Amino acid sequence: MMRDPEAVRMAAFTAADPDDRGAFNAHLTTIWSSPTISYFAILTDDLLVGTVATFPMEGDREVTYWVDRAFWGRGIASRALGLLLQADVTRPLTARAASANSRSIAVLTKNGFVETGRETSFAEAAGAEIEETIFVLT
Repeated sequence: MMRDPEAVRMAAFTAADPDDRGAFNAHLTTIWSSPTISYFAILTDDLLVGTVATFPMEGDREVTYWVDRAFWGRGIASRALGLLLQADVTRPLTARAASANSRSIAVLTKNGFVETGRETSFAEAAGAEIEETIFVLT
């Protein structure tokens, strides 16, 4: 699901090469072994359809999520993030989304995140700098 070209394009801030299985496995090993990362599977009808997590980033605690494109538009990301926010009560939490990714921005705002700024950052999927919207949940 994290190799889907449309999903990668929308997320923009992804692995340098989503097809590099070795890098993906190394990344997961780091995630699973870190006591500072809370990483959960998103299941629908006993199918793995995504992931949701909190992790440290530049002194802040940040959220991330990914849902298989075949399951977009069903409220799954919003619900999964809501459940994560109940489990991880650390505040403030930050989040970032490509400014053009209206679906991700909707998930964040439905869960109470408020836009606090914008910046331009290099996005691997775009191969260029793009605008990123920054959110916070207090």
